[in-house]
Amino acid sequence: MAESFTVSGTTKKEKYESLLPQIKALIEGENDTIANLSNIMAALKYGMDFFWVGIYFVKNDQLVLGPFQGPVACTRIDFGKGVCGAAWKEKKTIIVKDVDQFPGHIACSSLSKSEIVLPSFGKNGDVNLILDIDSEHLATFDETDRFYLEQVMELIGKCSAV
Repeated sequence: MAESFTVSGTTKKEKYESLLPQIKALIEGENDTIANLSNIMAALKYGMDFFWVGIYFVKNDQLVLGPFQGPVACTRIDFGKGVCGAAWKEKKTIIVKDVDQFPGHIACSSLSKSEIVLPSFGKNGDVNLILDIDSEHLATFDETDRFYLEQVMELIGKCSAV
């Protein structure tokens, strides 16, 4: 079990490539979903210096807050509402360069300026959880983030029994 990690590199790509193997090591041999998700959230928050990183679980017709790192967050989000609800409904990653320009954006924190939201799929192909990452800067997220965070979602899918 890893007790610490260090992310190296100067580019976003280099940082993700440094971080991914460490995330794999964090969850290797551990079968508790909440423990794994908690460590992944911490690794993403501190490894990539994100403002807020968290998981929302699909429970009936709402997303319910799970493990996260950052300021206090919205506890429940309805299907199709906000960026998280839209990613759930559309079953795809959504990148928002300016949250104030996203129709129906739910402002859990006024400090959040841009966002990337990624769905994870259960065995039946339905969305079972959402990864939400916020930045306090505009236009933080791009295709590099999508590429590497979708790899993180594959790890989350393997370690989550939800």
